[in-house]
Amino acid sequence: MTLFIKYMVSNRCKMAVKEELKKLGLHYIIVDLGEVKIRETISMEKREMLRMNLHQFGLELMDDKKAMLIEKIKTIIIEMVHHSDEIIKINFSDFLSLKMNHDYTYLSNLFSESQGTTIEHYIISHKIERIKELIIYGEHNITEIAWKMGYSSVAHLSSQFKKTTGLSPSIFKQLKIKRRCPLEEIN
Repeated sequence: MTLFIKYMVSNRCKMAVKEELKKLGLHYIIVDLGEVKIRETISMEKREMLRMNLHQFGLELMDDKKAMLIEKIKTIIIEMVHHSDEIIKINFSDFLSLKMNHDYTYLSNLFSESQGTTIEHYIISHKIERIKELIIYGEHNITEIAWKMGYSSVAHLSSQFKKTTGLSPSIFKQLKIKRRCPLEEIN
């Protein structure tokens, strides 16, 4: 059985979910960002207990099919931007359509209606947060970060970064106070 969990965006969230499943005597096969596969069928009583327990961690067990699709889109974007070193070789809309097995126009409209922003803006917001993180770590220069994040040039990265944050990457790097957002708060 597959369960979908909203706001599950980190390894810490995955650990909390595993612990709650264990407490309820549920055996998981896979615990991934936003999605859990368990061996058994969950009773309504255990489902409600899991819902309440997850709520304590700021996580939400989902039932609505459209909400599940939107959460899956977010999870794919978060995995792509924050947890993968692979650069997608095809257009993201094609990648998402293949991964979700849905028409991109349908996914895009559904996402925009529900989230009040486009998939493209959601990706850009996450990319900017990841770029901030990479700048703060200081392990890569801006050219390497541009390549790693799939930008065609440093100028494109810098332009998008400044448009989103109001600062150039070099000014951001010089700031003593590093302003970053938790993943679950990025729109």
